[in-house]
Amino acid sequence: MRAPKPLLLLDVDGVLNPCEALPHRRPPGYQTHRLKPDCWIAQHDGLPEHLVKPLRVWLNPAHGPALMRLPYELVWATTWEHDANEWIGWRIGLPRTEDLPVIEFGDQDVIRPDGTYVKTWRIVEYAAGRPFAWVDDQIGDADRAYVARHHTGPALLHYVDPRKGLTDDDFTVLADWAAQISTDTTKGADA
Repeated sequence: MRAPKPLLLLDVDGVLNPCEALPHRRPPGYQTHRLKPDCWIAQHDGLPEHLVKPLRVWLNPAHGPALMRLPYELVWATTWEHDANEWIGWRIGLPRTEDLPVIEFGDQDVIRPDGTYVKTWRIVEYAAGRPFAWVDDQIGDADRAYVARHHTGPALLHYVDPRKGLTDDDFTVLADWAAQISTDTTKGADA
């Protein structure tokens, strides 16, 4: 029986949306969207929805097909949670026919007392020993150490520059790592 594909855990802001790029310099290939997802409206305590200014999001419609060509099972690992299926997936070119699985993070502090990012322990729990690559702009040394201590399978924690979003170089790293673990499942890697 063939082993399942490794997981590719996707962040939105900073990875698919280069939210820290200069505001007047949309990166090439990206389209501007003005969105009001539930997660954005919830950040405006009690303000009626019609008074909430839309969130500017830059998305590249070529990213979805490029992600689908990678040998991974795609999973949302974003604080957008389920809103990512409704507002992001189809705009980056993922099929509308099926929602991606979502890791839920809930309302927690962004940095935990041990210095790890809020997502880290939930990602390890979700992966449950299965190989995974996690792309995020918030990954740090504490997260790498936590994964090394608590995850039994191979893991790639790949930092993406939030001024650029996913680049061809990032796709190459992801493809190379997946090829490496398909031939040698006993090694993990960090980038």
